[in-house]
Amino acid sequence: MKLSTRGRYAVMAMVDLAAHSEGGKPVTLADIAERQEISLSYLEQLFGKLRRGELVKSVRGPGGGYVLGRGATETRIADIVLAVDEPIKATRCQLGTSNGCRGNRSRCATHDLWEELSHQIHLYLSSVSLADVVARRVLGSPVLPGRDAVERVA
Repeated sequence: MKLSTRGRYAVMAMVDLAAHSEGGKPVTLADIAERQEISLSYLEQLFGKLRRGELVKSVRGPGGGYVLGRGATETRIADIVLAVDEPIKATRCQLGTSNGCRGNRSRCATHDLWEELSHQIHLYLSSVSLADVVARRVLGSPVLPGRDAVERVA
C-alpha cells in the first residue's frame, strides 16, 4: 500500500504545525511550506480540507496563520489522512461491501488479506497522535542527536 502525496504532506504539515505553535501562537503556511519543502498553493488546498475537518483553525489578521483545532494528543494521524480524502485501503475493491474488484464484481482470491491489512493500517494510524510523532514516540524511529524532530519526520 502506498499513501499518496496528499496524505503524507498533510501529516508532515500538521506535525510541523504542532511542533511550532508555541503557546497557541498561529503558524503561517509560508513557514510550514519553507520548512517542509511543500508548495504553498498545495498546502492551502490541504489546510482548507483540514479546516473543514476541524483539525485546524485559521487566525486572520497580522500575526495570523493556523493553530491546531484540538490538542496534539487528541489529534490522530488517521484523522488527518481521512480529512484530506485519502482512503486508507490496500485493495482496489470497495471496502465493507460484497462487491469485488473483478470485472464480474466478484472478489479476488486475496481480497480478505488486503482488506485486513487496510484495517490494521487504520488501527495503527488511529493509535498514533500528533504529539507522539513530534515527541518521537513512534516505534522504529531512532532519535538522532542534534536534529530537530520535524526535520526527521520529513
